[in-house]
This record gives sequence, C-alpha cells and structure tokens, in this order.
Amino acid sequence: MKKILLTAAVTGAGETTDKNKYVPVTPEEIADSAIASAKAGATVAHVHARDPKTGGISHDIEHYKKIVDRIRASDTDVIINITAGGGGDFIPSLDTPAAGGTGTLIQTPEERHKPVGELLPEMCTLDCGSVNFGEMVYMSPTSWLEKQARLIQESGVKPEIECFDTGHLRYAKHLIKKGLIDGDPMFQFCLGIPWGAEADVETMMYMINKLPKNASWSAFGIGSKQFPVALQAALLGGNVRVGLEDNLYLEKGVPGRNEELVDKMGNILEQNGFSIMTPAEAREYYQLRKLK
Repeated sequence: MKKILLTAAVTGAGETTDKNKYVPVTPEEIADSAIASAKAGATVAHVHARDPKTGGISHDIEHYKKIVDRIRASDTDVIINITAGGGGDFIPSLDTPAAGGTGTLIQTPEERHKPVGELLPEMCTLDCGSVNFGEMVYMSPTSWLEKQARLIQESGVKPEIECFDTGHLRYAKHLIKKGLIDGDPMFQFCLGIPWGAEADVETMMYMINKLPKNASWSAFGIGSKQFPVALQAALLGGNVRVGLEDNLYLEKGVPGRNEELVDKMGNILEQNGFSIMTPAEAREYYQLRKLK
C-alpha cells in the first residue's frame, strides 16, 4: 500500500458558519476539531483562527496560542500546520481605490509570520502569490514573499508552498533557486478557487509536470470537487487534503464534521489501495522537526 499524508483543514476564514453549524469558531472548538480529525486518521491539522465573538477571521496570536496549546496538551498525536497567509485581503472600492474598501486588511510579512515564529508548529503554509479570490484580491507581493520565506526558514518550520495558480508554482521555484526553501519542498495545489487554477486533471497534470524533481505535493478542491480532486491526487502520486475550510458537506445537502470528512476520505483511500501516514511516519519521511 502506498501511504498518503492526509491533511484536515479544519476551519478557514470564510463566511461559512451560517451554512454549517459544525464549522469550529472558538479556539477550543478549533482545537477539539483538529484532535477529532486526528483520531479519525488525519496526519496533519491545518489551522486558522477565528474571532470567537464574530466568527470571522482573527490574526490574534492569543487565539492561535490557545488552539496550539490545547492540541499539544491532548493525548492525540497530529502534525500542526498554521496558516501564514492571513492579512492579504484587499477589497476593491470605487470610493477609495488606492486604500481599498471595508474589510481590507493587509499585514506585513512580519505580522503574517508572527503566529508561526512564536508558536513554532512543525509546518506552516506559504501562499506563493496574489490571486483574484472571488470578489476579493488576495495580495502577496513578491518582495514580501521573499521576506516571509526567509522568516519561515530562520524559524526552522517546514513551509507548505500553496499554489492557487500556475504562476505561483513558477515563483515558488524562484524562492527555491534563491535558497529560501530548505530540504525537499512540499507543495499544495489549491484548485477550484474563483478565480485561480481549475480543479481538473489537466491542470493538476500541468502543475505536477512543472514541479522540481525532489518535490512532494498535495492537492485539494473546494465544494463538490473535494473528494474527486483528493482521489485523483492520490492516484497521481500526491497527498490529499479535506476539511471544512474547503467543503462543508459530507454529501449533497448533508453538512459534515471535520472528522466525518476525514473518515470518508480514509475509506475512499483504503478502497483504492492506499493507507494514511501516521504523524510519526510523516515526520520521518518529510524531515519535519518538532520545535516545541
């Protein structure tokens, strides 16, 4: 059996809490959902923080600390992967086109790195470029990305290079060439986001063919594409990601919990001749360092 690294992306930053009551919001809920996902078989828990009062995105280091501390204090082993892609939201406004409209929040590389640098998870994401994200523009200027990559490198945390479009992969190879990514790089293809790379086999194959030879990769699709993209990724030699950040439903019309999505994906993988890596196996295979 080929072993697959399975990531559970337990909560994102989107306005999803009114569509699925199981989307975790408080630090305790997010941590508990990560733990439940690990018990269901997830290798990695990918973590965003939310504001417990509003349910919206939070960049508060204390919220991240509560999440990470609670996961670490549990008796369940899981690799923690903190987002480092927050604070890139630019909302266009005709009234203030240069400054952006209500909801615009742009953080510096240092601010985006703060939860990673202080809490030292084993992994963190590095979004390798700007992209039209629905009606928003996600902004990550190239000079900022170089600085952020260096901060991650100095911290000893393993970056998971997120590519929402083909040009992001091209820029990631620039960071590797500059020596800002240590060891064998890990990529995540983020497919189906309006308006990034499409969630189809042709796009996935293009991105696979452009990878450095020593790279590993994973892919996810959003909404109804979650399970088809994950299975296709496994069949093409990649790792997989599921979770409520990307898809709210266990099946059409049935809201799911993170652990249910993980369990469903685990069954799909097993039926197709795959098994899921344990966190210990992934740490050894991908040379991840436990820093705290």
